Amino acid sequence: MIRKLLPILGVTFIDIVGFSMLIPMLPYFVTHFGASAVVVGGLMATFSFCQLLSAPLWGNVSDRIGRKTVLIISQIGATIGWAMLGLASPIAAALSLAPIGVVFAARILEGVSGGNISITQAYVADLVAPNERARAFGLIGAMFAAGMVFGPFGGGVLYARFGFATPFLVAAALQLVTLILTVVMLPESRARSRDEERVGLKSLLVSFQKPVLARLLLQKLAIALALYGWFAVFALFLARQLGFSLTQTDYLFSIFAVFNVVMNAVIVGRISAWLGDRTMSNVGLASLVAGFSIVPMVHEFGLLSATMILFSFGMALTNTGITALISNAASDREQGTVLGTSSSLDSLSGVLAPPVSTGLLGALGPGYAGVESLTLAAVALGMGLRNARGERIPVRCDEATIKLACDAETAEIVRG
Repeated sequence: MIRKLLPILGVTFIDIVGFSMLIPMLPYFVTHFGASAVVVGGLMATFSFCQLLSAPLWGNVSDRIGRKTVLIISQIGATIGWAMLGLASPIAAALSLAPIGVVFAARILEGVSGGNISITQAYVADLVAPNERARAFGLIGAMFAAGMVFGPFGGGVLYARFGFATPFLVAAALQLVTLILTVVMLPESRARSRDEERVGLKSLLVSFQKPVLARLLLQKLAIALALYGWFAVFALFLARQLGFSLTQTDYLFSIFAVFNVVMNAVIVGRISAWLGDRTMSNVGLASLVAGFSIVPMVHEFGLLSATMILFSFGMALTNTGITALISNAASDREQGTVLGTSSSLDSLSGVLAPPVSTGLLGALGPGYAGVESLTLAAVALGMGLRNARGERIPVRCDEATIKLACDAETAEIVRG
């Protein structure tokens, strides 16, 4: 399986190295032009909103014309967008615009064209059997984590020596490399078929009309809200609760990313094979609930380390498990649409969750930074436990005489 996935794993790694260069410094880049923190939040919300709208649409398109073409379109948009960030000042001067306007245009372009995550997941789902998807999604998660190890470090070094423009231009160059690799090396995973029924845009809403998918997608939304709320407030929590500097926070993120690589590459596949995707996801959610529960008590590095281990373990198992469940509950012809819809829930969470978690920290103090995430993780765990009770083990059709009844039985089963 790994050999089959090597091209997409390589493309993903290089893509995330470039992408992760930008994320830590983007707020500083925006304020560098004199914008306020409110504008930073607006920029992040704008990008997330564009992805919220575009991810399911690009997923739908990939179901009909193939994954590779949509990946290429997305990579072209990202390459141009990141180059615009690096050249924001010259572009603004040439067009008599404020630089912050160019920054917003760049992020809108990347958001509208950005279907990378959902299309990558759909590509993987095309290549592997349903019972191998959790392990395959874990490998994709490992590539994300590995990219997050090298990207912020490289971006910091480049910024220290050359200023803001160079990291963005290097990220654009790396995205151009992924574009070339996709064109040259990545085979198409899904052939076009004129005879196959087209999946229309109405399927974006139809996914929520299917009881199995609706339950999974709503649980996915609760999980995403919990995680995005914590991502948004975590650096502020470290600064106010433990007095961390920016450098110390970067180091912690790098250590966290290394642990995530091990979790996704080595542990997730084995736990999925042992427990199944549903139980694995629930175990992960229980770990997240435990981690968020002790956030108010974190006043020294030892307890912080325990929280980070629980969080990393829980995030790896939960994200991979719920993604595998959603993928397995969708038909082969709607993988892109359904996984795009799932990805759009992440984008929606990126709009809704951060103001709540940061607002709690600002109003009540750092001890309350994880309240939103704890509440939503507990809700997601409750949904997972309830769904697990309703899932049934498929019966095996060994005898021809019971095949008809067996087929009727399996038609009602929730996969996972």
